[in-house]
Amino acid sequence: MAQPLTAPAVRARKTRAGAEPLVMVTAYDAPGARIADEAGVDIILVGDSVAMVVLGYDDTLQVTVDDMAHHVAAVARAKPRALVVADLPWLSYHLGPEDAVRNAARLVRAGAQAVKLEGGRKRLPAVSAILDAEIPVMGHLGLTPQSVHALGGFKVQGKEADAARGLVTEATLLAEAGCFSIVVEAVPDVVARSVTDAVGVPTIGIGAGPACDGQVLVFHDLLGLQDRVRPKFVRQYATLKADAIAAIAAYAADVRAGRFPADAESYHLPGEAMAAAESATGLYGAGASRSA
Repeated sequence: MAQPLTAPAVRARKTRAGAEPLVMVTAYDAPGARIADEAGVDIILVGDSVAMVVLGYDDTLQVTVDDMAHHVAAVARAKPRALVVADLPWLSYHLGPEDAVRNAARLVRAGAQAVKLEGGRKRLPAVSAILDAEIPVMGHLGLTPQSVHALGGFKVQGKEADAARGLVTEATLLAEAGCFSIVVEAVPDVVARSVTDAVGVPTIGIGAGPACDGQVLVFHDLLGLQDRVRPKFVRQYATLKADAIAAIAAYAADVRAGRFPADAESYHLPGEAMAAAESATGLYGAGASRSA
């Protein structure tokens, strides 16, 4: 049986050193975690994307530490081999290092083995404090969804030269601070390559081209489980929502037509026991007549 993956093992997975690209996918409950783990992913991210793909919100800003701890615990109960990383939600690390450590510890106690937070230079005090508490930290640069209002929407980042240089600088700062990997989201492929080349820890891309040291997609996006606008970078590998609708519609049709449950899907008593039960319960035949 393969050994569980750890944050130090992930840190060593730079493709320029000959490592195989990392595979990360989100999961929010035990069944999803089991599916991802049995598929052989390296990292399961319990993302704050749960807000949009599970809880029905329009952005990630609505989830709390309580919400995240609930979903982390569900994923951890699956006991995956993959490394379990939990997103620190909005405002859980913005109010100071002590608050950041307290909230990161809650997610670790729920079952996470590392936490992820968004932002660069401004988040270095939080990163350092969490690392001082012996909790591995994954960084996140580029399009940072918790900053959706400040960014003016979900837009590609780093398109201008100054912004691209800034991303490289911030990635370097995160790596030097001790992050074991960095998510790079929605940036031009050439910028992602520059970031990847500049740091000694793995980059994990989402909408950042093929040069990163790994890739991540949202569980519901890659499986076709919902109808939300699909970003350009999502490759859909299944159409499970359509399959599920067809399956439930078939079930409903069978119920309404009296085809479900069939005799083979019902419990039965042997002959003598059936007669005794009918007599005792008064549900059928003579028993019912006597009851009346």
